[in-house]
Amino acid sequence: MVIEINKDIDRYKESVVMGLTAKQLIYSVASVVAGGGIVLLLYPYIGLTPSVYVAVPVVAPIALGGFYSYNGMGFYEVMGRKIRMMFANHPLTYVSTEGEVMLRECQQAVMAKNVTNKKKKGKEVPKTKGNQEEFEAMKKKTKNMLIGVVATMVLAVIGVVIYKARQ
Repeated sequence: MVIEINKDIDRYKESVVMGLTAKQLIYSVASVVAGGGIVLLLYPYIGLTPSVYVAVPVVAPIALGGFYSYNGMGFYEVMGRKIRMMFANHPLTYVSTEGEVMLRECQQAVMAKNVTNKKKKGKEVPKTKGNQEEFEAMKKKTKNMLIGVVATMVLAVIGVVIYKARQ
């Protein structure tokens, strides 16, 4: 199998319709259709503004699918990896090959270095968190934010339905 690279790379153009690539155009049309359909279906029951508020969380991910790109990945791939990292990431186990004596020597060397740094600077050397601790803290924060956003959206929809029921 022979693979050749096109030498005329300067004249390469993506197919563009109204300034959008084909992917952007497809996702734009899909988001407009989905948003318009939701608004038209819910308008008689809850009104125009609340139906738009319900449609936006549905339309935004569809539109982002066509326009968002991070490190060559699309929106759905990035979000899939983030969610997998939050919920399906298992901690790696590590077994030390060093002996107890070696670890004590290393700890003493680090403590001696910290003492000399304190004497030189005249103040304490700030301690940094380990990468695992930072990762776990960020993971917990992201989970809490995701739960908060979902709860807020559910409460908003319930509030709109209750408001419309009383009128």
